Amino acid sequence: MTGQTERLHGERAIRSIVIAGGGTAGWMAAAMLARRLEKQPVQITVIESSTIGTVGVGEATVPGIRDFFRELGVTEREVMAATKGTAKLGIEFVDWKRTGHSFFHPFGLYGMRSRGVAFHHYWQKLRSAGDPVELADYCLATVMAKHNLFMLPTDRPVHDLLFFDWAVHFDAGLFAQFLAARAVAGGVRRVDATITNVRINGETGLVDGVDTACGKAIDGDLFIDCTGFRSLLLGAALGSGYEDWSNLLPCDRAVAIPCERAGPLTPFTRSTAFAQGWQWRIPLQHRVGNGLVYASRHLSDDAAIDTLRSRLEGAPLAEPNLIRFRTGHRRDFWRGNCIGLGLAAGFMEPLESTSITLIQTGIEKLLALFPDRDFDPALASEYNRSTTLEYERIRDFLLLHYWANDRRGEPMWDQCRDTALPEALAHKLRLFRANGSLVRYEWESFHDPSWLSMYAGFDIAARSHDRAADYFSVQDLQSALARMRESIGKAVALAEPHDAFLRTYGVG
Repeated sequence: MTGQTERLHGERAIRSIVIAGGGTAGWMAAAMLARRLEKQPVQITVIESSTIGTVGVGEATVPGIRDFFRELGVTEREVMAATKGTAKLGIEFVDWKRTGHSFFHPFGLYGMRSRGVAFHHYWQKLRSAGDPVELADYCLATVMAKHNLFMLPTDRPVHDLLFFDWAVHFDAGLFAQFLAARAVAGGVRRVDATITNVRINGETGLVDGVDTACGKAIDGDLFIDCTGFRSLLLGAALGSGYEDWSNLLPCDRAVAIPCERAGPLTPFTRSTAFAQGWQWRIPLQHRVGNGLVYASRHLSDDAAIDTLRSRLEGAPLAEPNLIRFRTGHRRDFWRGNCIGLGLAAGFMEPLESTSITLIQTGIEKLLALFPDRDFDPALASEYNRSTTLEYERIRDFLLLHYWANDRRGEPMWDQCRDTALPEALAHKLRLFRANGSLVRYEWESFHDPSWLSMYAGFDIAARSHDRAADYFSVQDLQSALARMRESIGKAVALAEPHDAFLRTYGVG
């Protein structure tokens, strides 16, 4: 790069970033931008009103959150200690297929490949021969979760049977405070104010700045909208429309009530279906997070609150927090000099803990495509393309949970089974049913084991298996798979009860 080019680039470089809104999205963005832009002449400002509450129920994550911790320069132990956190091996789904049935979506692999053939083909061959052992019995994470056990995974497992991953549950409010302290220590400016107006430049169409109730005008080069469902900048001021997926995902309400814990400190999230939606259970050290996600056309808000209260395992610790939402996303996630993150960008209900994942990947993509003050449209175009794909892939995975149900005689669930599937999801199902083939698209958030857990959990079976699996006889496979289960059993014996692990780890 020539000296003149460097000078011109420096003159056009972003000098100030304004993050409108705090909460999980705002402070994740502030903390990571401060970390990655360290020692660069960029002022980062977070405008957060102490009088405006946040949704604050995003308490479950997926393993990718630990990559965020590492990038931020903090450890899982630090985060869990600060946020009353617990470990998460996956999600238990209760009554989703039908009442009385349950299955587990783990953060781990199933069995071992052999001769280039994926394990599920060998398992399918045995199932076709009448073998009753469930796919779940070949996943270390699932077996540990079943017994409320946990241990840290080894860095270099000797074979796939010992591979598993993990995530965390945490208090979302404490997590935001933890991030805010890191961000402010890293030079981020915090302004306690309510935004009253967004100023748009009449010539460029870019955001010039925002006005606040206290009379302070805050200008900037790059704006990140973290104002929640209001989407004050991206949606209201810049006019980015909304792609509504209510026709695909039925729920549009949630009510959350934390309570005292009476049950075991499980190392997993639980999702329990009921006639008009489903209930989450997220165990933390100091309480249990509970929420009812439901379709308002089938259940009133008052009835939902009463239903959740009747299903709490312990005394409630707060008043109900009612949340209204539309599943979908902004048509442009990046418009001009403004990027939406979190609820300001879109929402697809908390079923698989994807909200924080989408915040995290949104920040990563912004950093990879970081603009200068010319805001080349090619950068926003690629951000919008890839983020739209990411949302669609997650939508399809969530939709499968509803569509595959066998809860008969319940209007919401009957309607879900009749939903016309998007072609990408229908194609996945056709190929798997044909011979167990798994399709992976660009910007898939969920890998093959996640899809396998759904197929097995909902009894979506392949009509045949990879013929290369016929290299082994049924007897050979029965012996080999018995040894796999034995190896998993030996590994599980090394784990300890989840609450004991938290004390050993120094966070409980």
